[in-house]
This record gives sequence, C-alpha cells and structure tokens, in this order.
Amino acid sequence: MKNICLYFQLHQPVKLRRYRFFDIGNDHYYYDDYANESNINKLAHTCYLPTNKLLLELIKKHKNKFSVAFSISSTLLDQLKIYAPEVIDSFKALADTKQVEFLAETSGHSLASLRNADEFKRQIAEQVKTIEETFGQVPTVFRNTELIYSDWIGEQVAQMGFKGMLAEGAKQVLGWKSANFMYCNAIEPRLKVLLRNYHMSDDIALRFSNQSWPSWPLTAEKFKGWLDGLADNEEIINLFMNYETFGANHSKESGILDFLKALPEVVLNDKGYAFTTPSKAISKLQPVSAINVPSATSWGDEERDVTVWLGNEMQNEAVDTLYKLSDLVAKCNDEDLLKDWQFLQSSDHFYYMATKFFANGGNRAYQNPYQTPYDAFINYMNVLTDFSQRLHQSVPSSESEEVSELKELIKKQQAELSSLEKQLVKAGVELTPKKKAPAKKASTKKAADKTTTKKTTKKETK
Repeated sequence: MKNICLYFQLHQPVKLRRYRFFDIGNDHYYYDDYANESNINKLAHTCYLPTNKLLLELIKKHKNKFSVAFSISSTLLDQLKIYAPEVIDSFKALADTKQVEFLAETSGHSLASLRNADEFKRQIAEQVKTIEETFGQVPTVFRNTELIYSDWIGEQVAQMGFKGMLAEGAKQVLGWKSANFMYCNAIEPRLKVLLRNYHMSDDIALRFSNQSWPSWPLTAEKFKGWLDGLADNEEIINLFMNYETFGANHSKESGILDFLKALPEVVLNDKGYAFTTPSKAISKLQPVSAINVPSATSWGDEERDVTVWLGNEMQNEAVDTLYKLSDLVAKCNDEDLLKDWQFLQSSDHFYYMATKFFANGGNRAYQNPYQTPYDAFINYMNVLTDFSQRLHQSVPSSESEEVSELKELIKKQQAELSSLEKQLVKAGVELTPKKKAPAKKASTKKAADKTTTKKTTKKETK
C-alpha cells in the first residue's frame, strides 16, 4: 500500500516599515502595521478560512481515511490573534477531529539552526509549548524553517526527543535513490526522516495555474495517474507545500480548491492508497537506510540549498550581526525586546536580500517589498542597530558583568579562607611559624661578639 502524506507550511513575516538612519535612537517601532493587517486579512479570506472549511468537510466526509499535517510559526499566530482570530478557531476545529497533526518548528521561522544551537533549541521548546497551549497537541515530529536539514541538525532534533523530521528530497542527497521511502538520520538512526517528493509537490504548489505548462490543466484524475506510475514497492509520497498554494498563490478561479476537493475521493477509491500524517507514517514504516546530508539542504529554490538566505555578503553580515546579540538576549527580560527578537529572526528578511537568480521562481509567491536587495539590507541593518542599542541599555554590558562576577568570586573566596583559618586556629595549628635568623646575620653577630671580647680583655690587662 502507498501512503500519501499531505503537509502544509504556514508562516508570514511581520513586515518592516521604511526605517531610515535618522530613526535610529529616536523611534523604536519597526513594523508596517497597515501592510501586515492587509496581508493577514487577505490571506485569511482567500486561503486560510475557505481551505480550512474545505478540509473540515473532507475529513467529515471520509471519516478516518483522510488526514493532513500543518506547521504554523508563532510569528504568524501572533498576527492571527490580532487581525484574524477566527482563523485560529478554524484550526482548532480541525485539531478536534484528531485527523490533523501539528508539527513543531522554530517559533520565529528563523535560521538559528545554521548559526546558534542554543537559540535553535530555545525556539523549538517555545514553539512546542505554544502548539500544546493552542491546539492541545504535543508535537513529536519536527519541520525546520524552509525544510532546512543536515545530519548535524537532525542530531540536535533527535536529542530533543523528536521521533521524526521532514526534509527535502534533494538530488544531491538522494542520487539514484527515491524520496518515496522512509529514511533515518545518519548520526542518530532513531530519528526517522520524511523526504519531500518535490516534483509532485511543485506540480501543485508552483505549476498548477501555469497555462504554458505541458501538463496544464492538472486534475485529480491526472495526478492519480502519476501516482499509479510510481514503482510498486515505493511506500510513501510526501506532498509538502505552502498553505498559501490554495487560494492565494493560485486563485480560487484557477480551480485549485476544486482539485483539493476531488483528490481524496479519487485516491481513496483505490484500496492501494491511504492518507497518513508524519507521526503515523513514522510509527508504521521502517527506514530503508540512513540518508547522508553533510551540508544543509532546503526547499528554497532549484539548488535545494541555503544560498537563497546566506548566498551573499550582505545576507551573512546581517545574520552574523543578529546572532552576535544572542548572549545578551538570553539575559533580557523585556517582553517588547524579546518579541522584536523573534520577529527580526524571520528568514524572510534575509530572503529579501538575495541576489541570486531564481530559475524556477523559488517557493515564494509573494512580492518582495523592496526594490533591490541592497534596500532590504540597509533597512534591516538600520532596524537591527536600533534594536542592539535598546538591548545594550536593557542588559548590563558583558564587561561590567564580568567585573561584578569576579568581585563576587573574590569575596566568596576570602570568606572561605577566613572560615578555614578560624577552624585551623581552633584546632591548635600555628598559622604564623617563628622565623629563623638568616645565616649571614648570625655570623656577623658572632664576629661582633668576638671583637667586643678582645677589647674588654685588653682593658683588663692594662
């Protein structure tokens, strides 16, 4: 039997306003509220609400036979709470069906896995708590930002107790192998790895409404025919994509929602197929082998690496400058600063600075708000400079803290020495031994005594 695993990513960055050099130190609000509210409301009404409604109908219609999985960044959840709380309610209704799984990810949809292991783990723990509080589920499967994965990242995820992780079925990783099997991490074999079938996923996510595409129009029956053409022994087809695929990146008029509505029935009419979630797939399938991924992969663009976020000097300078503040942030208790820290980590800010050519349009269908990558870099660095100044004002500098810690350590050691000395005195131990006169001084004294004796003898003789 072939398993179909449908997974959807949900994330939207908090867009920055035009923040100029002269705003640094004078204006500490960085966000374009109008753009953010407009964006969330548009997505809520074109994608989130209608697609959630459709999925709920499909789950009820097919009962326990149809299921899907989501990961939702805290950055998006924060915006939904403000601008469209009804969307969160619709996701809760899906969670109540027990046929929808919510995965863990980084709370800020960040690149922390590539720069700061402690921050990476902190964000995962924070996101797990958010998912549990919001949807009543404790995630057991992890999906990193933009499917970024490597052997080392998988090892860290396994050590946090996750049973599985999603990754891209990149050519440079698979070689002759197929993405349609279960694999495991090369360092921690207990972590199972689900690889995205990017050909079939992108047929829906990227090419669906492209009328110049040879396979247009795509129907549920045609897609099922492609599934039938796969090798008989292949066990799982992982269809991972942005949720905005349905109604936003491809409009309702394109037929994308009709396609989604028809797909479960067409597939389930064949008893050789079943829909599953990542955790269910992990529990019933065994890895065919380890997958070796020494360098990070992603679903970012045609090259399936991380250069779309870290491919030029501007991007690396911005990311490095950001994560140099990690130690200070760890000591910060200011809620406003911590929320800014989350929002500023979104991978989107660095994506906007990309200069590389996108052969397939990438996985981002929304418009870059900046005219040039340089504009994106300057705007972000202006914001980051002001954030850094506020952070340093809120948290004592590392130098003064070190001096304070050293003084406290010396004071503690002096107290311990004083206590030990008292114990030794009480025990009768002499702490200051008597000093012996130096040998040279002793001989000088003897010589002086002899001279005095001679003088006395002479006087007595006279």
